[in-house]
Amino acid sequence: MITTYSIFVLLVTGLYLVVLIYLIKGWAALRRPKQQIPAAQLNTKVSLLIAARNEEANIRATIEDVLAQDYPKHLLEVIIIDDHSTDNTANIIRSYAPQGIKLLQLNEAEKLNSYKKKAIATAIGQSTGHLIVATDADCSMGSKWLSSVVSYYETHDWVMISSPVTYFKEKNLFERLQTLEFSYLIGIGAAFIGNGRASTCNGANFAYRKDVFYEVGGFQGIDDLASGDDELLLQKVAERYPNRIGFLKQREAIVYTEAKPNLTEFMQQRRRWASKSTRYKDKKVVAMAVGIWLFNLSLLINVFAGFFNIRFWELFLLQMLLKYLFEAAFLLPITAFFKRSNLVMLLSILSPIHILYFVYVGLMGNTAKYRWKDRVVK
Repeated sequence: MITTYSIFVLLVTGLYLVVLIYLIKGWAALRRPKQQIPAAQLNTKVSLLIAARNEEANIRATIEDVLAQDYPKHLLEVIIIDDHSTDNTANIIRSYAPQGIKLLQLNEAEKLNSYKKKAIATAIGQSTGHLIVATDADCSMGSKWLSSVVSYYETHDWVMISSPVTYFKEKNLFERLQTLEFSYLIGIGAAFIGNGRASTCNGANFAYRKDVFYEVGGFQGIDDLASGDDELLLQKVAERYPNRIGFLKQREAIVYTEAKPNLTEFMQQRRRWASKSTRYKDKKVVAMAVGIWLFNLSLLINVFAGFFNIRFWELFLLQMLLKYLFEAAFLLPITAFFKRSNLVMLLSILSPIHILYFVYVGLMGNTAKYRWKDRVVK
């Protein structure tokens, strides 16, 4: 019995290592733009969309960063959609009307499961730009963020662009661990695009052509899920334009946000993200995710089975060593890109914790409702 199980362990471990090699190759394949079109020479009309709900603590700073962009003002439209906020969010947005910030307010009486998709779709319907750029209401960015995205768009004629997001202003070890784990996730999305198989991205730094949004039917078919305004839309576009999605590997394009302050909020966020996996169009990606989940499950099994047979602990130690080495090889260039290479030192702490987290979220993200923005959704 242990021989058969050992073969299974080696197979799922081998699968995980092959995936990491694939990701390392994908990240390396991405090239930083060789030229940047000066902001004054860009000519794309952009509609910048931000969906906000109860963001009075953050929205002002985000708006100030948007207003500080070096992108030509006559080519930029900023629309912020207030999603039934119960705090002062709408009034803060409204105070920026003299500076060209447009406020839309959702007023749906009927309960929805995906208010954010409704907010974005409503804003796109009223937008005048050719290129839609989306970010979140709790984000920060440098003054060249938008011009770097549009320069990349105009240079390569992409139909969709995913750009980097990272955490900053960490206050403790828990938040720094989140930053390392989040770098892993962003790296996965970038690496898949680098390998020509766009699959994941982050909606805090996302751009796409307005006509392509309508061409693929917008959020139709995925509008019943609370999450997925980014990845599931990307997958719809990738199905039609598999070679015209880019990842902008440029530091000026980084969007910054903050990690979750406690474990409860962190787990609710990750369960929301995991809930999208049931709708992934690329079944090979789904199969890969299941294989990785089985790899992490096998690690847990080996820990507990080792109390009865020491050979299970031997298998566990071999798996952990390989996991650590290959994950470090993947994360080092990514954290270097974010200028946070020192975070890789935390991998020895994150790696065992990540096993429990991955198995739990893999189960709960697809089987349970969760709370998001003071709403219970699925």
